[in-house]
Amino acid sequence: MKPKIHPKCEKTTITCACGAVYHVSSTKKDIKVDICAKCHPLTTGVQKIIDTGGRVEKFRKRYGL
Repeated sequence: MKPKIHPKCEKTTITCACGAVYHVSSTKKDIKVDICAKCHPLTTGVQKIIDTGGRVEKFRKRYGL
């Protein structure tokens, strides 16, 4: 392996919008996510529509749904 080409891994915190907090090693610090393992629809069984920038309304308007 070549020396000095790999990024440095540090302890970091991943925070989800649902409030879950994970402590892992990563090259980035303080990561914020919208969906994690605790609130993912596959795990919870409840579908949640995440609308960023009105995409769902735009789709419904376009296709008359």
